Parts: sequence; structure tokens; C-alpha cells
Amino acid sequence: MANQTKPVLHGYFRSSCSWRVRIAFALKGVEYDQVPINLIRDGGQQVQYRFAGFLSVQYVQYLNHYKPGPRLLPADPKKRAQVRMISDLIASGIQPLQNLYVIQKVGAEKMQWSHHFIDRGFQALEPILKQTAGKYCVGDEISMADICLVPQVYNAERFKVDVGQYPTIKRLNQALLEIEAFKVSHPSCQPDTPDDLRA
Repeated sequence: MANQTKPVLHGYFRSSCSWRVRIAFALKGVEYDQVPINLIRDGGQQVQYRFAGFLSVQYVQYLNHYKPGPRLLPADPKKRAQVRMISDLIASGIQPLQNLYVIQKVGAEKMQWSHHFIDRGFQALEPILKQTAGKYCVGDEISMADICLVPQVYNAERFKVDVGQYPTIKRLNQALLEIEAFKVSHPSCQPDTPDDLRA
């Protein structure tokens, strides 16, 4: 990257945003330090310490530009546009609706709310991926779209969405979870993962 200071990731083991960045770091071979920020304890430590909202997709694009290694955005303009479209659909259209802050406001109906909006998002995403996917979301190279997909499928499973209804999403997720960068960044093996959720 532009400067050689070791990056510090302030994150939460189960945060989609944190996980996206962890995957990108692993794919790029970036060593980094983690500072756990508990999104639940003390009313949410991210509020207490005034952490700004983390724009993980933009950071992945920045990392892609400055750090050599696997390209996370394709060189081909059409494929690059497809990667951005899929990433935006997930990171802006699906994930925020089951964000912790939102579901806390929803209250007792949070499971149904999250299930509904993830299902709705996957109904839009599945036909797109049928058109763009090869081995991964867009063709046969891992991209930012894959980095966004895996954390979202994890959330879908947490909220009891039947991912089997979406065969392309399910296939891609299974293939990606076999890759080391996705394994080491998984919520089940982070420094702040609770013991009962460890792999």
C-alpha cells in the first residue's frame, strides 16, 4: 500500500464489514493487527469510542489499487461493472437491513424482518449470479463480489433463510469457503469469537 505502516482493523468477529476486509487482507497477503470492538457490550463500543462507519467496499477497492497480488476488480470493463453491481446489491441493498442497529430498533420481530429482507435480496441476486458466475461470482477469478457474498450467506443462515432455494448462491458460497483466505477470516476463528461459537 502507499505507506508501509501495518494496518489496524477495528472490528467485530461477526461483522460483515470487518469480514470483508479480513478476506481482502488474506487474499492480498497483508499482515494486520486487530482491535476487537464489541457491537453489543456497553450499548455498542463503536458508539462509545466514536468509531466512524466503516466503508468496507471502498476500502477493498483502495487495497486493490495499492497492494499487489490477486486482482479484486477485473480488468475487463464489463466484468468490473458486474462485480461492482453485485457488491453494491449486497453491501447496500441487503446487509444494512439486518444490521445490528436496525434490528435492535425492530425489536421482537427482528428474526422475521431480517429473514424477509435477506430473502428478498437473494431473489434479486440469484438470477444475476446465474448470468455472471463461473467458478466464482463473476467468471473464474475471485473478486470483490465474492468478498461480499460469503458474509451475507453467513448472515442468511443465522437468520434461518433456506439458502437451498438459491442454488447459484449456495454453490458459490460452498466453493469460496474451501479457499484459505475465507477460512482464516471466518467469524468462528477471530480473536474476539466467543468460545461457544469457535470452530
